[in-house]
Amino acid sequence: MFVSHLSCPKCRATYEPNRKIQLCTCGSPLLVAYDLKKTEKALKKDSLPQRRNDLWRYRELLPVRDFKNIVTLGEGMTPLIRLRNIGGEMDLPHLYLKDEGIIPTGTFKARGAAVGVSMAKELGVKALAMPTNGNAGGAWALYCAAAGIQAVIVMPKDAPPIPRKECVIAGASLYLVNGLISDAGRIVGRAVTDRGLYDASTLKEPYRIEGKKTMGLEIAEQFGWDVPEVILYPTGGGVGIIGIYKALQELQEIGWIGSRMPRLVAVQASGCAPVVSAWQAKKTESVFWENSATVAFGINVPKALGDFLVLDAVYATNGCAVAVTDEDILNTQAYLGRREGLFVCPEGAATLAAARRLVREGWIEKNERVVLLNTGTGLKYPDSVDAEPPVLQPGDAIER
Repeated sequence: MFVSHLSCPKCRATYEPNRKIQLCTCGSPLLVAYDLKKTEKALKKDSLPQRRNDLWRYRELLPVRDFKNIVTLGEGMTPLIRLRNIGGEMDLPHLYLKDEGIIPTGTFKARGAAVGVSMAKELGVKALAMPTNGNAGGAWALYCAAAGIQAVIVMPKDAPPIPRKECVIAGASLYLVNGLISDAGRIVGRAVTDRGLYDASTLKEPYRIEGKKTMGLEIAEQFGWDVPEVILYPTGGGVGIIGIYKALQELQEIGWIGSRMPRLVAVQASGCAPVVSAWQAKKTESVFWENSATVAFGINVPKALGDFLVLDAVYATNGCAVAVTDEDILNTQAYLGRREGLFVCPEGAATLAAARRLVREGWIEKNERVVLLNTGTGLKYPDSVDAEPPVLQPGDAIER
């Protein structure tokens, strides 16, 4: 609504909005810039409680011009759940989990799909293509179906089965590759060139991040515009952590929050930790992670296009990057289920595993407000839980 231009965070080139565009000529992702002075005049805090209870309540900070182009399944405004049992055991009384597992498609990917597909519709896109580790493909396929846009999805053959079924039920053209998301990306790149498809790969269009940033807007609103001290985010492509940081910067500029930023923590799996390795070496970009593998399939990204933006967000907020083992992830997933009644995805469990380490190390202090991002429901990952209960015959007694 108040988009002023598209901006390159590397070379500072600018582009006119409202036309099909992918990357900057220098190869960097582009970010949406707003006329925040106009936004400040048009958007008032006291108007929000009367608005729809989804991410479109922040429409002045989103890029869609014509509301007829909005494609929505009711995404956004997910709960901020206080983890009283686990927080008590950790001596961390202000521990929260933002549960993205309850929104359409069961993951936070619905946010990026809602805004990305809405903008694709506004731009006149008829067919798009993307590589995915699973959940983004499922989400974009379903939102494309609602928008009347053909989706071409390529994912690793080892991706979880449920996102595949989402693609099939949505009528997308689904392909599996014997490899990683990076291999899927190369196949999509050739299809984009050969068939003239719109490239919806992570950060190769500017609008997915605008949907993801609404997590940051919601967290700020849910804390009464007094942001928490720490936010932990499971990081693969990193669009969420980039988006949260962007949202908070915009809120600062319109005067809705103060100068203090939450410390942002990028959480990765030890089997695929390129951002963690770069942060430990004080680098501004990561190196391709060879032979990556983790049970947290959504963060199995050997090299993210926007890694420099993730690292910038971490450095600028005095945050850090942490890698946790697959064993710790699965144990923590079970721990959250037993102690809080939450069935989170492995990626979400990774954030609690990282928080526990940071508390032990003293990096997180017990009086601080800490938010974990659970990016999806555990129901999307049935194989992450080993469930083999005993089988009874009629007339058998239950043994204690």
